[in-house]
Amino acid sequence: MDYMILINSDETMSAPAPGTPGFDEMMGAWMAYNQKLIEGGHWIAAANLQPTATATTVRLAAGAAPIVTDGPYAETKEQLGGFYLVSAADLDEALALATSMPIPHAAVEVRPVAFRPDAA
Repeated sequence: MDYMILINSDETMSAPAPGTPGFDEMMGAWMAYNQKLIEGGHWIAAANLQPTATATTVRLAAGAAPIVTDGPYAETKEQLGGFYLVSAADLDEALALATSMPIPHAAVEVRPVAFRPDAA
């Protein structure tokens, strides 16, 4: 079964910038995590998102014209910063993959994927 792992964190908390102490160590941990997913046959897709300042929201309502606004859908302390789409035997395995992510502070949501048109 496929699972979406949504990574929500406070984007105001700084991570080491490229070229600063700690950056290579941080990226090494993420690359090792990615390789673990690939070697385990779990990897489907993943991406890190740009900050919420780059977001645009489109609101749709039946019978009304779409409304396009700058900014994210909701203002919250934690923002969606990235995701993994993984294959796992069951929810327990998906949770184990999510809890082994090398992120110090985040709320990670794991949800089963109902349908993937590219996998049909």
